[in-house]
Amino acid sequence: MMFNIKATKITLTPEVKSYIQKKMDTLDKYLGSMKILLARFEVEKTTEHHQKGEIFRAELNLTLPGKLLRVEKTEKEILKAIDKVRDHMEVVIKRFKEKQIDKKRRTK
Repeated sequence: MMFNIKATKITLTPEVKSYIQKKMDTLDKYLGSMKILLARFEVEKTTEHHQKGEIFRAELNLTLPGKLLRVEKTEKEILKAIDKVRDHMEVVIKRFKEKQIDKKRRTK
């Protein structure tokens, strides 16, 4: 799956970019045959002057026909934020697919 990756207030290193791509590729098995119109991933350093150090925000938006699946997480480490977004998106995708199956069952 191809993602648009955006970095705000930080430099997107090749290591972080490949880490994001690797983590997001694991979502393919949960998506199955769902058609994705747009996949956007954003990482950001939220504050420059935070008392407890740097805070990173990661956000993933998957645009499907008629639906937007969105997850956003903040964490002290950028890689942890990416991992949390990936894990939560897995849950969101599973829940969305279950709802689709339930709708089909109700119409029969």
